Amino acid sequence: MMLGVTAEQIAEWDAELSVLTGSLGFLFNRPEPRVVFAQFIEGLLAELPKKNGWTLSESAGHVTADRMQWLLNGSVWEADRLRDAVRDYVLSHLGDADASLVIDDTQARKKGTRSVGVAFQHCGLTGDVRNCQTMVMLTYATTAGHALIDRRLYLPEEWTADRERCREAGVPHEVAFATKPELAIAMLEQARAARVPFTWILADAGYGRDPQLRAWCRQRAVPYVLGVPVDLPLDGPPGKPRQPTVKRADDLLHYAKARDQWERRSCGDGAKGTRLYDWTAFAVTVKDEDPADTFTHWLVLRRSLHPNRRGKDGQLHREIAYFLVHAPADTAISQIIARAGGRWQIEEDNELNKQLVGLAQYQVRKWTPWHRHVSACMPATAFLAVQRAVFPEPDQDPELEQAPDPGKDQSTGESGATG
Repeated sequence: MMLGVTAEQIAEWDAELSVLTGSLGFLFNRPEPRVVFAQFIEGLLAELPKKNGWTLSESAGHVTADRMQWLLNGSVWEADRLRDAVRDYVLSHLGDADASLVIDDTQARKKGTRSVGVAFQHCGLTGDVRNCQTMVMLTYATTAGHALIDRRLYLPEEWTADRERCREAGVPHEVAFATKPELAIAMLEQARAARVPFTWILADAGYGRDPQLRAWCRQRAVPYVLGVPVDLPLDGPPGKPRQPTVKRADDLLHYAKARDQWERRSCGDGAKGTRLYDWTAFAVTVKDEDPADTFTHWLVLRRSLHPNRRGKDGQLHREIAYFLVHAPADTAISQIIARAGGRWQIEEDNELNKQLVGLAQYQVRKWTPWHRHVSACMPATAFLAVQRAVFPEPDQDPELEQAPDPGKDQSTGESGATG
């Protein structure tokens, strides 16, 4: 992950990790789980082929997996207190009033029907319907770095409608069905209650299509850049509100072609270099949605440079993505484009948590152990984000804004389960 580091830096990282795990000792009433928890975090960051109870136990020198499994399944501690501590740790090192809160979900493919929340549902990893669990995640993103600060497990209606099944999986009685955007709103409310400093909210069309999330932002005068579907309802063309010629987002393609004012700009650097697209933007009126005072709605279109999508006519076309922007009227389009590119930061965080610290490799089935495992992954990768901010790679200038790679979620997770 970092090149050209010295032995002294590695020793310092070890010391800093010990400080971090030591600071989390307040979670436990007894010394034994404090020690096992520190070993758990160290194991997540170790070079192990998989990150499950057995491999983590072997890394810690345990003869059996009992102590690691007890940490997740039987010991007394609160995963939400760990989540809050991770959030505070991230803010203490990366906090910035101009930060973005980025929303996305990721999946862990599973077998069977007993793991909490598992169901045949859309899997972003494969793009189709698979037996999996879905977790909604929240990343805190700044120019210095980015890390996950919250998580929610999505329970499909087939779960929440079956209270006996929920009881067997340890789901609290008060937990009812909530859509993924509603879970995202709950995390945003939690962040505001904790006085997390941020300015923008970013998400893809799976969340941008939700009117509740957009309303939450408008009512609080929060700027956002949200992906939206092609059929987002609009009222009239740019500059001529309430006219019938533009009724949905993709109707603006006619105006984009007519004025031919696409601008080629980068929205950040990726794994293969600068991510260049053609962009154009329109001030729009969203049907039945007035922006906050002094704010404006923009519909931003992003076009790929080369044909990469096969249309209904069988021909390759340049892909068009649509972003609805809610921002102060004087916001520069260049800033909006940069924020649109910033959504990839949560893609990178999800990939890092899966591939490096085993976010989806848990062997637990019930509600509380699930939250404990996922929450324990968060300090591990938050630690890496902080160290990366302190010790940038040799060819990087720490004074320059760093854009994330567009990570691809390639983890398959573990199918076995206990507890």
